[in-house]
Amino acid sequence: MSESAIEQDSNPSTEFRTPEQEQAANGEGVPGAYDMPLADINPVNAHIFKDNTWPEYFERLRAEDPVHFNEIETAGRYWSLTRYEDIKKVDSDWQNFSSASGITLGFKLGVEVPGNLFQGSTAFISQDPPTHDDQRKTVAGVAAPGNLAKMESLIRERTGRVLDSLPDGEAFDWVDNVSIELTTMMLATLFDFPFEDRRKLTRWSDIVFAIPEPGGLVETQAQKREELMECVDYFSRLWDERRENPGNDLVSMLVHGEATKDMPPAAHLGNLLLLIVGGNDTTRNTMSGSVYSLNKFPEQYDKLIASPELIPKMVAEVIRWQTPLSYMRRTATRDVEVGGKQIKKDDQVLMWYVSGNRDENVFENAQVLDIERANARQHLSFGFGIHRCMGNRLAELQLRVLWEEILKRFEKIEVLEEPSRTFSSFVKGYTYMPVKLTRKTS
Repeated sequence: MSESAIEQDSNPSTEFRTPEQEQAANGEGVPGAYDMPLADINPVNAHIFKDNTWPEYFERLRAEDPVHFNEIETAGRYWSLTRYEDIKKVDSDWQNFSSASGITLGFKLGVEVPGNLFQGSTAFISQDPPTHDDQRKTVAGVAAPGNLAKMESLIRERTGRVLDSLPDGEAFDWVDNVSIELTTMMLATLFDFPFEDRRKLTRWSDIVFAIPEPGGLVETQAQKREELMECVDYFSRLWDERRENPGNDLVSMLVHGEATKDMPPAAHLGNLLLLIVGGNDTTRNTMSGSVYSLNKFPEQYDKLIASPELIPKMVAEVIRWQTPLSYMRRTATRDVEVGGKQIKKDDQVLMWYVSGNRDENVFENAQVLDIERANARQHLSFGFGIHRCMGNRLAELQLRVLWEEILKRFEKIEVLEEPSRTFSSFVKGYTYMPVKLTRKTS
């Protein structure tokens, strides 16, 4: 996890904004994409994602300025890549574009960060080889094909149980009752985490990228710091337990892995949060996005109902269309050119997966959900190169099983109103989505 994602202000009276907070504070009433000068477009502004107006900003950038420059006080210089080919090229080139300084927009060089509680707690996704490879290898076995085959029956049993518990013909929140519940149960299994406390994993995942605001998920940096300390303390206890009694879970793998066993608990926070966010935010938001997108394109929903064998293709297309993490950051290790623009050493580079997945040069009618799209699996949502998502097959398995079980049980799942969306430019998700379902009678 990037250091900027977990920077905490130990003094609640101190005003110190992260780059995304700086943009959020200035973002109320942001003009439309074509109502402002091109140079003023800053896609890091979380308001355009919460308001779901992001597509037009990226449409304009792809057409007019696909390697787009911004500079703000806290972050300094950073570039937004919005076309598919540029993103894929940079994502595959770890020598010129390093992950070691973080995966989200961070602070410019020389900025003093007050109260950075977790200094040095970097995850393997925020590392380059060989450190990245050694740490990733420690936990990669959890998503190995053999292990996934063993988990499918458990995933199916739990999915069926959750779906059978839903009310028929009454409004309820799909996000909380299905998406969060299923992904949290899966996370608890992967960590061998106390099942009765599994919603703590959801909470910790949510606050990692939460922007403190009055009435928000967290209101202050101090509150955020306190809750992440709870995460450290909780996993420290699990650490001690698994050191003496190891199992076949992610905590045990990290405790006993050659590349990770000597790390102190706080230094493990990055890897823990990476695995929690990777297993929670991405899958749960695509689960919600699948229901939302099929309602938005009802002819595709009808096609799926008529031909359930299209579920695997639908899963890949929904992952493209939803893009649960909007971007990933890299940092230039030397002066380099991308798309005709001169990027300087130490400039931050944001690879906007959410834009590349809507690039019409690669995906015809890219704004549309097409569950028979021939090249849907070429989406950018899982990344490319050494950082390609380790749990991509597990995510696809959970989504496939969910829709196999949905089609067995329900005539339709109807979205009753526009969902509420996550206030973040990094996590592209849903916080509330009321639905009503109709069960099959035979």
